Amino acid sequence: MIGRLNHVAIAVPDLAAAAANYRDSLGAKVSAPVDIPHQGVTVVFIELENTKIELLHPLGENSPIAKFLENNPSGGIHHISCEVNDIYAARDKLKASGKRVLGSGEPKTGAHGTPVLFLHPKDFDGTLVEIEEVAKAS
Repeated sequence: MIGRLNHVAIAVPDLAAAAANYRDSLGAKVSAPVDIPHQGVTVVFIELENTKIELLHPLGENSPIAKFLENNPSGGIHHISCEVNDIYAARDKLKASGKRVLGSGEPKTGAHGTPVLFLHPKDFDGTLVEIEEVAKAS
């Protein structure tokens, strides 16, 4: 069911400084910031050879990242994202095994424009896990 690691998301208090740090210190390819209003975040992607790092910054007062940063003022890992081929089949299998899907249980559109769901951290050893549907190979 689970595929490759798509990205690791890190909440940051200063998006420009964090992006510059990856670009200037590590020589990483850094995307331009993208606002995602329906998720309450601004994101920057750090492109790596085998995956991505997603830098998250609050967009608006009701952003879930704002609450995370209140509890972790220096920032930190917010979630990991793993790919699945069929998000509905993955959701149903997870729920059948007793895992909790956050929110309504219906996928939302993630930063990549693909369907995503989040799984309860208490079901995954304290880690918030995102599953993201990716295009099936033809």
